[in-house]
Amino acid sequence: MDRHQTLLQLAQQLSAATAAKDWPALAAINTLMGATLPQLAAQGQWTPAERAALAALRDVHLAAAAKVDGAAVELGQHLQDMSNNREGWLAYALNSGDAATGT
Repeated sequence: MDRHQTLLQLAQQLSAATAAKDWPALAAINTLMGATLPQLAAQGQWTPAERAALAALRDVHLAAAAKVDGAAVELGQHLQDMSNNREGWLAYALNSGDAATGT
């Protein structure tokens, strides 16, 4: 297994999934990294090129984690807004239902 190429592929996949906000793919790649990196490390000393690829993967992983954190905050805010406006939504839904039936 070419460690350098594997690290670059992981970084590319992680970057693409992050850009697409493909949360299931990000989770799968994260799991794959957790299984792959110890296997790669067990193969011996890292070459300078491999260390550079590993550092690049770490940077992409940190950026992905930040993107996920930001999306989680955004989703939490959206859910809070929906909760805050729940009564209005229910009243609208009930009123809309009455209008459709003519009552």
